[in-house]
Amino acid sequence: MINFKKAGLLFLSIIILSVNTLRADEGMWMLPLIQKLNSKEMSGIGFKLSSKEIYDINKSSLKDAVLQFGGGCTAEIISKDALILTNHHCGYGAIQKLSSFDHDYLQTGFWAKSREEELPAKGLTVTFLDRFEDVTKEVTAAIDAATDSKAREEAFRIVSEQLSAKAVGTNNYLRGRVVSFYGGNQYYLIITKTYNDIRFVGAPPSSIGKFGADTDNWMWPRHTGDFSMFRIYAGKDNNPAEYSKDNVPYQPKKFLTISLKGVKQNDPAMIMGYPGRTNRFMTSFEVKETSEITNAVNILVRGIRQNVLMTDMVADPKVRLMYASKYAGSSNGWKKSIGMNETFAKLKVYERRAAEEQIFTEWVAANSARVQKYGTALADVKSAIEGRAKLQMILKYYTEALTPIELTAAALRFTPKSDDDNQDGRGGRPNSSANPSDFYKDYNVATDKKVAKAMISLFKEKVPATDLPEFYKIIDADYHGSIDAYVDAMFGKSVFTSEEKLKAALAGDKKALESDPAFVAGKNISDAITKYSKEIEQYRELYAQGQKKYIAGTLEMKDGQAMYPDANFTMRLTYGQVLNYSPKDGVIYDFITTLDGVMQKEDPKNWEFVVPARLKELYNAKDFGQYALKDGRMPVAFLTNNDITGGNSGSPVLNRKGELIGTAFDGNWESMSGDIIFEPSLQRCINVDIRYTLFIMDKFGGAGYLLNEMKFSK
Repeated sequence: MINFKKAGLLFLSIIILSVNTLRADEGMWMLPLIQKLNSKEMSGIGFKLSSKEIYDINKSSLKDAVLQFGGGCTAEIISKDALILTNHHCGYGAIQKLSSFDHDYLQTGFWAKSREEELPAKGLTVTFLDRFEDVTKEVTAAIDAATDSKAREEAFRIVSEQLSAKAVGTNNYLRGRVVSFYGGNQYYLIITKTYNDIRFVGAPPSSIGKFGADTDNWMWPRHTGDFSMFRIYAGKDNNPAEYSKDNVPYQPKKFLTISLKGVKQNDPAMIMGYPGRTNRFMTSFEVKETSEITNAVNILVRGIRQNVLMTDMVADPKVRLMYASKYAGSSNGWKKSIGMNETFAKLKVYERRAAEEQIFTEWVAANSARVQKYGTALADVKSAIEGRAKLQMILKYYTEALTPIELTAAALRFTPKSDDDNQDGRGGRPNSSANPSDFYKDYNVATDKKVAKAMISLFKEKVPATDLPEFYKIIDADYHGSIDAYVDAMFGKSVFTSEEKLKAALAGDKKALESDPAFVAGKNISDAITKYSKEIEQYRELYAQGQKKYIAGTLEMKDGQAMYPDANFTMRLTYGQVLNYSPKDGVIYDFITTLDGVMQKEDPKNWEFVVPARLKELYNAKDFGQYALKDGRMPVAFLTNNDITGGNSGSPVLNRKGELIGTAFDGNWESMSGDIIFEPSLQRCINVDIRYTLFIMDKFGGAGYLLNEMKFSK
C-alpha cells in the first residue's frame, strides 16, 4: 500500500518537473506553482507578467482583483471604488430578486445614476483569496493514523480545524478550509475573506444580456452582452460588515486596468477564476455512469419540467418574472447534458478512457512494487460504480423529479421542528432561516401544480414500485391511482400554497402542520433521499480508495509531465491564445463577432432574439465611440482556447500585460465533454469583449460616469 505520508513530496516533485510536453491551451493551474510550472511557457507565447504579479501573498497582485461571486461564479474588480464586473447570468438571480412587476430589471435593465441609487443585493456575497498553504504532510499524517473510514473522516475534520485556526489566528474576518487535490493525494489550506454588503450597480436588459437565450447557449457564433455590475461595500475600517447606509465602497488592494486595444488571432490570453468541477482523471466506468444515468435523467426530467415552466412564462409576464431565474438555472445544465452526451459519442470518450486504462494496467503489471501500490485501483473504481448504479439512478430521479416540486419543499422548509426531529437537522427536516416572503414572491400555485402532476407521473413510470415514496400508497388507496386527483387535493388542502395561509397556521397549533398533505409528501421524499444516500455511502470508501490510487499511479506513470489537479472551486489560472477553430470539414469559425450579427439574428416574434430599439438606433448611426474596431464595426464577443468550466463564468480575460480585455461566459458546443477530456483543436472559451461591455454601459445605458473611476491602458 502506498505510503501517503511521503505522497505530498512525491507528487509535488512529479508535477514540478519538465514542462516540455505541456500545451499552453490546456490546464487549470494552481497559483502557488506558477513560477515552477508555467512561467517559462507563458513567456514563450508572449506574456509579460512575472509570477509575483499574478500571485503574491505579501504584496498586491492580480489574484487580489479576482473574486468568487456568490456561490458559483467569478467576478473582477475594475475600479478604485470596488466596482465589480461579472456575467449577466451570474447576477441574474440577484437581479430577479430585486425586480418586481413594476420594476422588472431583467426586462428593462437598470443603471444606478449615483451611489445612493445602487441597490442592496440581499444574500449576495463575494469572497477573496488570501493565500494557499500546502498542508499535505499534516493532513496525510493525521489520516494515516486512523483505522477506518469514519475515523479518517473525523481525523480530517480535526486536523482541518486545527490548521485553519492556526492560520487565521485572531483575525475574525478570515476563514480557512482544507481542500483535497489530486484525489486526496495532496491538500492545501485555503484562506479567504468574504464581504456581504454587495450592491447592484447596473446591467443591460435581458434582450442584450441574454440575447439568444437557450438557442444560442453553448453555441458559437455568439452575440450576447452577458455582463452585469455590482459594488462591494465595507465598514469604515475596510473590513466586511453587514449592510448599513454608513458603509463605504471597499478600497481594493488591486483593481484591473482595462485595455481598449482589442484582440487579434494568436494574441496571448489568460483567465483567472474559480472553475467548479472537472473530472479529467475520470475512468471509462464513470463516463458510462455520467452518460447513462446523470445526463440521461437530467435531459429527460428537466426537459419535461422546463416545457411546463416556459408555457406559463410565455402566457403570463408575472410568471415569467417569478420563474426566470429558476428556468435559466435548470436549462443551462439541461443543455450541457445534451451536448456532453453528443460529444462523448462523437469524440469516443469512453473508448479513449478505456485505452488509457489499458496502458495504465500494463504499466502497473510490469513492476511488482507498482502492483502492490496500484494493482486494485481500477477494479475498486469499477466495483463501486457498478455496485451503486441502481441506487444512483433512483436517487437521481428523486432529486431531479420530486425535489423541484416547490409546494412539498416549502412544507419541509417552513414547518417548525418538533421534539422528534434529529437535533442535527437530518431525517428529512432541514434547518432553515428562509423568509417565507422571499419564497412566495416567486411562487405560482398553478404552475407548480402542473409541475407536480408531470413529475409524480414520470417518477412512477421510471422508478420501480418498490422504490416509490410512501405517498404513492395514498394515491392508490384514497384516489384510485389518480395522480391528478391526488395533486389537486394536496394543493387544495395544503396551507403552504400561500403566505397568508401559512402565517395563520403558524399562529395556531404548529404540530398540526405535520399532517398537512404537502408536508407528508415532502417528508416521504426527503426520508427516501436520506435512505438511498446512506445506501450509496457503502460504495464511497471503495471508490475513494480506487480513485486515489489511480490518480497517484497516473502521476507516477507520467513522471516528467506537468499535471494540474481537477477543478474544485479554488482559484486557478489558464493561459493560451485568441484562436479560431474548425468545427467540421470545410467550416472555419472566426475568432470574433460583431454587432452586425445581432442585427442579422433579430426576430421580433421570438423573445430570444428581440433587439432593443435604442441598440438599433446606435447601430444605424454607427455611434460606437471609442469602442469600435478600426473598420468601424462594433465588436461583441471573441474566442480563446483557455481551459474553463462552470464557475469560470464572469472570469476576467487578460492580455499579455494582465490588462482586462473581456469576460468569460461560455464554452462551445463542440467541446461539451471538456470537463472530462480536453480537445485542443475544438475546445474554446467564449468571452464578452470589454469594448462591447463598456459600449452598452456608456452609450446604451447612459452610465458613462462609471468610466471616471476606471483605469485604462495607454
